[in-house]
Amino acid sequence: MKRYRTAILIAAVLLVVATASGPSVWRLTPGAPVISGPFAALLAASTNLGPSRANDAQLTVTLRGSARPAALIDWATAHRLAVRWQPGENFAFVTGAADGIADAFGVPVHDYRGAHGQVFYASPRQPVPPPALRDDVTGVGRILGYLPHRMARPVFPLDVPRPGLTPQHLLTAYNATPLVDAGYRGAGQTVVFFSFDGFDQRDLDMFADTWALPRFTPEVVGGPLAPPEGEAVMDLEVAHAIAPEARLVVVNARHTIEGDGTFEKIARMFDDAAGRFPASIWSLSIGWGCEALVNAADVAPVRSSLTNAHRRGITVFDASGDTAGLECKGGRDWSAAPGPNDVGVDTIASLPEVTSVGGTTLYTDADGRWMDERAWIDVPMSQGSSGGVSRLFARPDYQRGITIARDTDHRLVPDVAAVADPFTGVQIIFGQNKRIGGGTSQAAPIWAGLTVLMNQYVLDNGGRPLGDINPLLYRAARGSNRPGFHDVTMGGNAVDNPNPGYDLVTGLGSPITFSLAQNLLDAQKAQSVAAGFAPGGG
Repeated sequence: MKRYRTAILIAAVLLVVATASGPSVWRLTPGAPVISGPFAALLAASTNLGPSRANDAQLTVTLRGSARPAALIDWATAHRLAVRWQPGENFAFVTGAADGIADAFGVPVHDYRGAHGQVFYASPRQPVPPPALRDDVTGVGRILGYLPHRMARPVFPLDVPRPGLTPQHLLTAYNATPLVDAGYRGAGQTVVFFSFDGFDQRDLDMFADTWALPRFTPEVVGGPLAPPEGEAVMDLEVAHAIAPEARLVVVNARHTIEGDGTFEKIARMFDDAAGRFPASIWSLSIGWGCEALVNAADVAPVRSSLTNAHRRGITVFDASGDTAGLECKGGRDWSAAPGPNDVGVDTIASLPEVTSVGGTTLYTDADGRWMDERAWIDVPMSQGSSGGVSRLFARPDYQRGITIARDTDHRLVPDVAAVADPFTGVQIIFGQNKRIGGGTSQAAPIWAGLTVLMNQYVLDNGGRPLGDINPLLYRAARGSNRPGFHDVTMGGNAVDNPNPGYDLVTGLGSPITFSLAQNLLDAQKAQSVAAGFAPGGG
């Protein structure tokens, strides 16, 4: 039985109904600060329509424990609101009419019309836990009914100096050929892609035929996909190039950005995928807003769902972004000259439960053998590998010991990297034409495909599904018998430059796959010994 489908809905009878005469009067809560930065830029670029008339607004609160939040439920009932809570979770959703939320939290809630016509509710102030709940509620999310988002789309250069990497070149460059030669081609493994757009089966067939690979038809979950724009096609073809026997699944993620409650919808989607496809490997190339638009309470449901996925042996990769470290730039939702407020990281890619993948420019010889790699930056196109320091999440244990001059306490992004430069990327077929893929949205499925092979190797040699791979990657990088990463020390983005060892543009570096597979198996065994159980024993 899936979580949230059995969620408890504790509803209070609405004693006051918002009418055309306007919402009830609210009093500003002391200590509810005005939200600055990209959040303020979004509202400034939108038309303020006055006090919100939404009847189904919501926000997330985090709880001190996982017991039934009786005090919150009683408080919400007294304020004409409802609480939605799942037993055992340390967060809940407070729902109701926007004017009721405004009254209860003491902040204004208005309706806005965005730059491309969307209407949403929002508060320019950050609500704080009410005094009556400060022993039970540890944090309050943003009041925001719309989340700026992006689906990474490959940039196809009109003129390229070389024809791009073939599947064999890709395997050779990242030292995956020994695994393929040993028979590891993805049999029994599943890769799940979360996408806003779809694919043309003719492109997939042409790609497979071009490189003498088996034809494949992905499974689709979540209803019909939108017309192809290149992202899903690239994801599928890149993964198939690496692991041609793997099962490929596309999950339609479009519903997560329709209306409010984006992070609750993402959590449900992840829970459903985890139940359907345990021990799978996930690849995401979606930007669900930069960190500055939300706070830690907002994403608590997603973190919980990813922890649940890890328990099922699932590994999750997400593109770090293609804005060269300026993930908080408004794009289509607001426009301004570049400034300090633009510096930031993608919300989902920065979650400690996600393996964030940055991008490189890759140099190989004619046979695909690795020669050099640099952090990807394209100044004329204002593109490049994103990365940086999280504003929301503490430094996870697996990153302890890494020294970054501008921060000592927070999550660092990305974790790893692979080729993202569209001038040195992978040959794909899109629109029945040969193209070259690019962006960190290419790097993420590269890592997903290579992890399929490494997962097979680990399982075949007495290990367990790699699952939550970040602790293993960092353990392997700290000390192994063989080099598992190409350390990228050249190039840069708009904010940072790569350095020897970990850096904020390419993370630990790009994979030396066969060596890394062995290192991960060693790290897993060491982890198992420390935890007190034998590898393979579950």
